Amino acid sequence: MRNDGSRLFGYQNAKALAKKMVATFKLCSEQLSSQDHYDCGMRAVKSVITAAGNLKRDFPDDDEEVLLLRGLKDVNVPKFLSHDLPLFNGIISDLFPGVLQQKVKHDAFIEAIHESCKELGLQPVDPFVNKVIQLYETTLVRHGLMLVGPTMGGKTSNWKSLSRAMTKLAGVEEFEKVRVYPLNPKGITMGQLYGEFDANTH
Repeated sequence: MRNDGSRLFGYQNAKALAKKMVATFKLCSEQLSSQDHYDCGMRAVKSVITAAGNLKRDFPDDDEEVLLLRGLKDVNVPKFLSHDLPLFNGIISDLFPGVLQQKVKHDAFIEAIHESCKELGLQPVDPFVNKVIQLYETTLVRHGLMLVGPTMGGKTSNWKSLSRAMTKLAGVEEFEKVRVYPLNPKGITMGQLYGEFDANTH
């Protein structure tokens, strides 16, 4: 049975993209610094596939290589330390030569983040705003996540700014109203915090 040209091309293209994704994570595990929160295994691959799938659904006519590149960046850049970012960008540029990623427009979102920062008494400087956007993009592909960093590093301000900005844009595009329920992690068990299999109820 013969495949038609488009199906064959799609299969070959998927194989080539899969090889690039695996090579990216392999090189990252070899060249980047060792950090507890870095993940170059199947969980990371699944997140990239989810991100690329979401992008393909939103931009069906865009080049799949560009969408994979954006998926790789959206999933990985937020968790890398600043001294590892140049190494990651070097890996990406070697594996995706000449592939240009279009800048994503977040005009209304950025404006809402600026307003939220002012309400919280914060200065909406670009690096902080970018981190808020990265946190939002990470929530789209992760079931759960953690913000890690030093004390006074802006972790709490980050999620507070994001929750306010998303609530301001509720009903606009994909944004929904955010409800926050802070918990004291020392007041509950690890199973209650992260979830566990109940032997009684299954």
